[in-house]
Amino acid sequence: MAFTESMVKEVLQPMDLTTLRAVVAELRQRIVPSRFEKAQQPDSCTLNIGLRTLKGLTWLELSWQAEAPRLVTIPTPIKSKSQSTLAQQIQYSLSQLALLEVHQKDFERVIEFKFAKRPGESIDRILILEVMGRHSNLILLDQEHKVITIGRQIRINKSRIRPISTGDLYVPPPALKGIKPTIKESMKEWKERLCLTPSSLKKAFQDSYQGISPSLAHQLVNDDRNESQKLLLSSVNELTEEKWERIYSRWRIWLSYLEKENFQLSFHGPTSYMVWTAENECINQEKDISLSLGIYYKEYLEKKKINQLSDELKKKIIAYQIAEKEKLNRIKTKLGVTSESESIQKEANRLLCLPSPSKEIIIKSQKLFQRAKKLRRSIPILQDRAVYHQRRIEMISGSEAFLEDLMIKKLENNLEKINKLLDLQQELETLLSRTKKRFGRNSTQTKLKHQPLEIKTAGGLVIQIGRNHLQNDFISLRQAKPGDLWFHAQECPGSHVVLKSSAGLPQDEDIQLAADLAAYFSKAKGNQKVAVIAVPTKQLRGIPEAGPGTISHRGGEVFWAKPDRGKNYLSTN
Repeated sequence: MAFTESMVKEVLQPMDLTTLRAVVAELRQRIVPSRFEKAQQPDSCTLNIGLRTLKGLTWLELSWQAEAPRLVTIPTPIKSKSQSTLAQQIQYSLSQLALLEVHQKDFERVIEFKFAKRPGESIDRILILEVMGRHSNLILLDQEHKVITIGRQIRINKSRIRPISTGDLYVPPPALKGIKPTIKESMKEWKERLCLTPSSLKKAFQDSYQGISPSLAHQLVNDDRNESQKLLLSSVNELTEEKWERIYSRWRIWLSYLEKENFQLSFHGPTSYMVWTAENECINQEKDISLSLGIYYKEYLEKKKINQLSDELKKKIIAYQIAEKEKLNRIKTKLGVTSESESIQKEANRLLCLPSPSKEIIIKSQKLFQRAKKLRRSIPILQDRAVYHQRRIEMISGSEAFLEDLMIKKLENNLEKINKLLDLQQELETLLSRTKKRFGRNSTQTKLKHQPLEIKTAGGLVIQIGRNHLQNDFISLRQAKPGDLWFHAQECPGSHVVLKSSAGLPQDEDIQLAADLAAYFSKAKGNQKVAVIAVPTKQLRGIPEAGPGTISHRGGEVFWAKPDRGKNYLSTN
C-alpha cells in the first residue's frame, strides 16, 4: 500500500471500536494459533511482538501512546540493540507459550491475547491492550489475573476510580456510557432514542450508544466530509424524515459488518480511512487491513516526528544566529573604540609637552599612554574573535541550508530523514559547544552513520554530495583523491560536491552536472543561474581551529550553473 497525503485529512484518525474489531477478526485467522517468539520495545509506549505460525513470523505492534493507541501488523522491525525492562519481562513470561485466543468483548476497546503451553491446556498468561485514548495501557496478567508487568503504572493520585500497579488484581475499565447497538432495533426505537434530548446528532449518537467514535459518526452520516460535519452539528429535531431513513440505512449496514466480520479497508470517504462501506463496492479496497493500517500510522507518526525535529532545529538555528551576531556586534563595537588609540596618544603627548607640567598632569598622561597601548594591543585579539564569530555564523548558515535541503528534497525515506535531522541537530550542538570538541581524523564523529549522497553521471563517474558539515569535511578532505574536482556555490552556504574524476576522465557534461548539483544543494537554489567555483581537491586546505567542512583553496574556475538542471537530473535518475 502506498501512503499518500490524501490519507491525512487534518489530524490522525485514532483506532476506534470498529477498526479494532476489523483488525482482531483478521488476526484471529492469521495468528491463532501461533507461538510467541520475540518481544522488543522501540519506544516508551510501544511493544513489538513476534509470533511464529506455519506460514512464518508475524510482527504485531501494540501501542498505548496517548495520541495513537493501536493494534496493527508491521513489517519486520529493526532489531533493538538493548531491551527495556518491560520487553524483558514479557519475553521471559511468554517464552515457549502459544497464543490460543485473541478476544474482544462486545463494544469494549480491550483486547486480550491468551497464552498457554499448548492447545487444550489452561491459560497461563494474558496480555491485555487497552485502546482508550490517553488512558490506554498494556498489561500482562498471570493465571490468577494478577498484574505481572504494566506499560504505565496508574497510581491512586492519578486515578481514584481504577489505580493499577504490578501485583494488583486486574480490574476491567468502567462500563461505557449508552447501550450496545443492535441490528434488531427498529428505526422507530432507534430514532426515539436519539431524539430523547434536543441535542446535536453527534452528541445524541455518543450519549446513546457504545462504540460511536467521532470518526465513525462521520462515516454513519454521509460519504462527504463537509456534509457529514453539517449533519452532525444539526439538532436532532431539525433532520427531515428522508435524512433519518438514509442515516438508519447506513447504521444497519455498519452493524451488519460488525456481525459478519467481513470488513473492507479503504482510504476514501469522510475520514482518513474506513473499514466498512455504505456502498455496494469499496473503491481501492486494501486486503491486508492490519498491515495497511500499520503503514498508515507509521507514515503519519514519522511525518509528525520530522516536522517536530525540523521546528526544533529551526528554533535552535535562529537562537544560535542571534547569539553569535550579538557577540560579533559587541566585538565590532570594541574594535571601533580601538580607533581612538591614536587620538588618546596625541592627547598624552600634548600634556607632556606643556611647559612645566604638574605631577597630576604627568600621571594623567601616563594613564593615557597605557590606555592607548592597551587599545592597540587588543586590536589583533578582537580581530581574531571577530573572525571566529563570523565563521560560526557561516557554519550556522550552512546548517540552515542543510536543513532546508533535507526538508525540501525527497531523497530519503522518512526514517532516514529522521536520522539525518537527529545527526544535524547533534552536529550543530557539538560544533557550537563551549567545550570546543575536536573532530579529529579518528574521532567517532567522522565515522558517519549516514554516508554522503552519491549519484552517477551519464559517463559513469560518481558525484558525492555532503548533507552536513561532517560529510562535507569527509568528502572534501578525508576521502578525496588526486584528480577529484571540488564544487561549491560561490560565496553562498551549501553542500560540498566532489566529482570523483580520479576514477576516469570526466566529460564536459559530467563537470556541468556537478556544478548544477552544487548550485541545487545551496541557499542559491532559487536563482536561475548560480556561480559555482570548481577546484582540484589537492588545492583544498582545512582551516586550523575552524569547524569541519571549513576550507580554503587556491585558484579555481567559475562555472555558471542552473539549479533546475540538477533537480531534473535527480528526479529522472
